[in-house]
Amino acid sequence: MAENEDLGDAKRRNFLIKATAAVGMAGAVAACLPFIDSMNPSADVLAKATTEVDLSGIPVGGVHTVAWQGKPIFIFHRTPEEIKAMQATNGIIDPEPDQKRVKQAEWLVVIGICTHMGCVPNKDAAGWLCPCHGSEYDDSGRVVRGPAPKNLYLPPYKFVAADKIVIGVA
Repeated sequence: MAENEDLGDAKRRNFLIKATAAVGMAGAVAACLPFIDSMNPSADVLAKATTEVDLSGIPVGGVHTVAWQGKPIFIFHRTPEEIKAMQATNGIIDPEPDQKRVKQAEWLVVIGICTHMGCVPNKDAAGWLCPCHGSEYDDSGRVVRGPAPKNLYLPPYKFVAADKIVIGVA
């Protein structure tokens, strides 16, 4: 009879160990959920996740700047001459064909932050000039001179209509 009592005690002890472990794990998960949830983007960040831009008001040869996630985005409506000139070259410091930098040849969409030190370049006749250290970018946003190591970065965007883009989605 003592053997049966020992066997019953062992089963009870194993059950209690498993039940205590399960309750402890559930408590640990419940304690971690607020921490994990705090890593999700806040509502104000989600609101800035995309920016819709109407292109119909940008004249040929004109540049429009919008904000996306706190960064300036340059939208350049290129002339046929500028398109032809940019398609004829690949850049100098960070070579890349113009066709890989645009989704429609007449529209260049780039993040307007110099890849050297993070300044905002200004548009000039030949492209963009960074006033901080003199980096120059062509009309395709490719670095052609100066300390900048990379071309102006391209934001994810897509055309949702002939005259409308959404920045922040690919």
